[in-house]
Amino acid sequence: MKLLASLILGISAIISAALIGNGLTDLRTGDRYVTVKGVAEREVSADLALWPIRFVATGASLSGAQDKARSSRDAIMAFLKLQAIDEDAVELQRLDVTDTRANPYQANNGEQKFIISQTLMVRSTDIDRIRQAAQAVSELVDSGVVLSSDYGPSGPTYLFNRLNDIKPEMIAEATASAREAAAQFAQDAQAELGGLRRANQGVFQILARDQAPGIMEGQQPVKTVRVVSTVEYYLR
Repeated sequence: MKLLASLILGISAIISAALIGNGLTDLRTGDRYVTVKGVAEREVSADLALWPIRFVATGASLSGAQDKARSSRDAIMAFLKLQAIDEDAVELQRLDVTDTRANPYQANNGEQKFIISQTLMVRSTDIDRIRQAAQAVSELVDSGVVLSSDYGPSGPTYLFNRLNDIKPEMIAEATASAREAAAQFAQDAQAELGGLRRANQGVFQILARDQAPGIMEGQQPVKTVRVVSTVEYYLR
């Protein structure tokens, strides 16, 4: 009986050792993977322009300030019409009236003065037309319009809204780029590329095409869309 028990115990130990050995081999194989990044970039053009034109008019009386504001508004609308921008593309978005004598912190020597600030928002999908008009905005200043940029950019903001249309193709490009890098790594490591272990699509970025100092993405009608996908592949 003792001999049989010893024999059974010995066989069990051998089987256990074999199982443990196989388990460690699988663990080491499963841990062999490579992490790579795939990049996809595409140059796109803006499809919407937002141009807030803010102007200021002053007067010793409210009616005087209103007259100047009306004159400036008419001059702006005439300018936009001359630039072939339809009147329906323009809307009033902000109107502020300030009585300087009501502000105890402003030095006005007791003189009453009214300030009217108004913003006309131009919204258009005709990017080239807006660009052309923005380059000629000095004509408004020459006509006596006092422009202000206190509440935002002084020029148009160009937006790209069709990101969802190009996402699938760009993700496919980034994934293919990542797999190519992984295959090269596997070849250099004298291994075979296995299946997909994990994937992260990455964040899409809309960047200025020309990334010069002080130039924001919204100021450029032509942009670069970029995505970096992180992918892990098993190696065997």
